[in-house]
Amino acid sequence: MKVAASRWPGWFTLAAGLLVLGFVFHAEIGAAINVWLHSTAYNHCFLILPMAAWLAWQRRERLGRTTIQPTLLALPAGLVLGMVWFLADRLGIMEGRQLAAMSLVQLLFLSVLGWALYRAMAAPLLYLFFLVPFGGFLVPLLQRFTTLFVVHGLDVIGVPNFNVGNDIEIPQGVFRIAEACAGLRFLIAAIAFSVFYACIIYRNPGRRILFILVSLFVPVIANGFRALGIVWLGYMLGSARAAATDHVLYGYLFFSIVLLLLIMLGLLFRQDHLVREVRSEPAKPEASAGLARSLPPAAAVVVLAALFPMLAGGIDRAAAATHPVLQASFPGCTRQQGGVTLPRLVAAGGALERFACEDHTLALTLAVFPPRSDPRLILDSERALSGEDTREAEMRTLHVAAAVPKDWQLVFIQVPPAATASALWIGGQPAANDLRTRLKQALASLLGGRKSPLVVVIETAGPPAEAEARLASFLAAGGASPAKLASFQH
Repeated sequence: MKVAASRWPGWFTLAAGLLVLGFVFHAEIGAAINVWLHSTAYNHCFLILPMAAWLAWQRRERLGRTTIQPTLLALPAGLVLGMVWFLADRLGIMEGRQLAAMSLVQLLFLSVLGWALYRAMAAPLLYLFFLVPFGGFLVPLLQRFTTLFVVHGLDVIGVPNFNVGNDIEIPQGVFRIAEACAGLRFLIAAIAFSVFYACIIYRNPGRRILFILVSLFVPVIANGFRALGIVWLGYMLGSARAAATDHVLYGYLFFSIVLLLLIMLGLLFRQDHLVREVRSEPAKPEASAGLARSLPPAAAVVVLAALFPMLAGGIDRAAAATHPVLQASFPGCTRQQGGVTLPRLVAAGGALERFACEDHTLALTLAVFPPRSDPRLILDSERALSGEDTREAEMRTLHVAAAVPKDWQLVFIQVPPAATASALWIGGQPAANDLRTRLKQALASLLGGRKSPLVVVIETAGPPAEAEARLASFLAAGGASPAKLASFQH
């Protein structure tokens, strides 16, 4: 597609605006790429840009006939999106920040190119939202659905079973519907593929929406059948371990078959042989794409996009200026010199100490933060210290009635075999990792707080059952005394 000379100022302004937004939101971009690299649920995100480019190439004739008409009418949305980004930042929700940043990118395209050209490019531009690795909040729901699907399926085919939480026990052994078995990787990839496929082979919006809806439910149901098949295979083979050995390979093969069936189903109603209707619009002067028209809306979007990150940065710098003092000691534990470090925590003015407990069979790590720290720093530190970010880590709740708090997050790490128990203290009280806690700390970051947030992580090596028992015994004996912890929060 040849670009008219009069269009170059508009495209140049757009490219410059994208570069500035890339600098403003470099943290969001880096976090997304890190997820693409380390999460099998989002490896496909590396293909999104080439796929969006292909969708744009398919629409090249319509794009060539539509003129660039910059507009300032959409700029009020920039203020709203900036506030959404700021709220997500204070709550420590990276996916919210990334979605707001991508929405501001969309606003830049709309403001510089105009409504008509944005509509012509709507499919490839909106497809860019799949660059954001969102959907992790669905994992507990998918886990529970898959567990219930397997349990009811076993009841139907007559396999005796017993279900507690996400564990399913049959006479041949115990199966756990872990996070990796929830089907998120299949669901996210299937949605991205179905939207791309629907945009290519369908012209009618109704058919596109129907196909995408079908693609939402089919992977979830298919994953239920996959998990049921693995448990049934364990029943037939007489060994749960033998059936689960290659469950990842089974999953990829099964998902490939499901995608093939979706493609075949979509081909029955294909419309890609139909010629696209190109609306004839009255010719408008291409001079409207000049710098005098395209630069003001681009500059306005960039300023609105940078305003709230600058405000958040100022709050974080003010928080880092207050250094909490950490001089901890625990009975039966000795302080270790050096050890684990978290650069972001140190840069934010926090402190971290590590102890060896019970003849070095356990390691206790205590991280303290300035009272006005944003929740993201606290929760990111907990994930890093507890090993939650480790690939294929399994998480559940460890309940110890004699401990405070009673419920700790338990993380099993496969290689090398180890387990961690972690807990949060916000505002001087034990807190769960939920939206309420995020809101409480977000208000403290804005209005100020008196108590320093804490993260406590206890780690031990060994097989899951042995490590869990050791952690529970340590907590029940008051190894992480709440009275001690409370004294470090000033």
